[in-house]
Amino acid sequence: MAKVVRGLTVLLPALLPGLTVPAVAEPAPLTWTGSWETAPTGTAAALPGAAVRNVVHVSVGGSSVRVRLSNRLGTRPLRLGAVTVALRRKGPDAVPGTLRTATFHGGAEVTVPPGADVVTDPVPLPVAPAADLLVTVYTPDDSGPATYHRDAQQTNYVARAGAGRADDEDGGAYTGTTGRWYYVAGVDVRGTAAGSVVAFGDSLTDGNGSTPDTNHRWPDRLAQRFLVYRIGVLNAGVSGNRLLHDGTGPSALARLDADALDRAGVRALVVFEGINDIKGTPEASDPDAYAEAYRTLVARAHARGIRVVGVTLTPYGGYSAWSAAREAVRLRVNAFIRTGGAFDAVADADAAVRDPADPVRILPAYDPGDHLHFNDAGMAAVADTVSRALTGSPAGPALP
Repeated sequence: MAKVVRGLTVLLPALLPGLTVPAVAEPAPLTWTGSWETAPTGTAAALPGAAVRNVVHVSVGGSSVRVRLSNRLGTRPLRLGAVTVALRRKGPDAVPGTLRTATFHGGAEVTVPPGADVVTDPVPLPVAPAADLLVTVYTPDDSGPATYHRDAQQTNYVARAGAGRADDEDGGAYTGTTGRWYYVAGVDVRGTAAGSVVAFGDSLTDGNGSTPDTNHRWPDRLAQRFLVYRIGVLNAGVSGNRLLHDGTGPSALARLDADALDRAGVRALVVFEGINDIKGTPEASDPDAYAEAYRTLVARAHARGIRVVGVTLTPYGGYSAWSAAREAVRLRVNAFIRTGGAFDAVADADAAVRDPADPVRILPAYDPGDHLHFNDAGMAAVADTVSRALTGSPAGPALP
């Protein structure tokens, strides 16, 4: 069934019921929806007295925001001396007049227990779709190992102890840079968004191989498509993550609730995970174990009313860990994803990116050179494939 809205015909898919291009004047209730996330991947040395200015690129917009800060992987209480949110002008500079102090139950400071996250009070800051925010976190003490996301594919900024404050609009004091996101784990917006989709996976979802500082990971490209539907896209990719075992960060099954199901407004989960189990140590060679894990993920999501897309595992011939035996496992796992009936829909990324002349490899046009990850063109191809699975449309809104 299709609905025509101002000349646009949009499929109403079974996977995301009621998904339409809203009319401009269509009224909608204000709700909290996830607009951006990153998953904690590990810990690094604390930065006592420093302020970290994290750059985050939201998907959907709203009239106010709230920020999730994490001490999930820390071992000591984390004292946050100040947290601010601002629209980004360029580099570490805030748009004048937009910097806001975030509070926690009305207070400017909060102590986060080890193993926990905390969410700020609502911050009144209008945010446009696809905007860059600066989330600045000041940690006055040495609170032990700092929870961070290692592979941000984004330049973030650090003001050393005593050099800058979280409420500086001018970023001149933020002379240090880092490719990690420190402490920040999510941004929700209050607005008229229709919900969110979580991209759940490993380095292929995290963005390795894409051009840094351009937001060309496949979940970013999917978010561009879904702005027309007012659907947010959250990136829960963790480089090195595994489906069946802990790897970089907890296993997919262990982190499913915190990184996906508990996020605001989630309507669909896209699962693109398993290649690190095939090629990692210890390797997992029993396809039945993958099938059981996928069924468990789906059952837990369905219990929350969340639909699930399974993504086939992509080729990695030419990568150092490839072998014929591991390739046979990949093919059997993909056969289950395609035909096992566990998922509500399937995105066949394998078919989308493999080289027809050598199907154990990805197309050279999509290969950044390591034969495993995707360059920007490959990321766009995966986004196209996932979009079709989510919307049921052979084309859908065109990527810019």
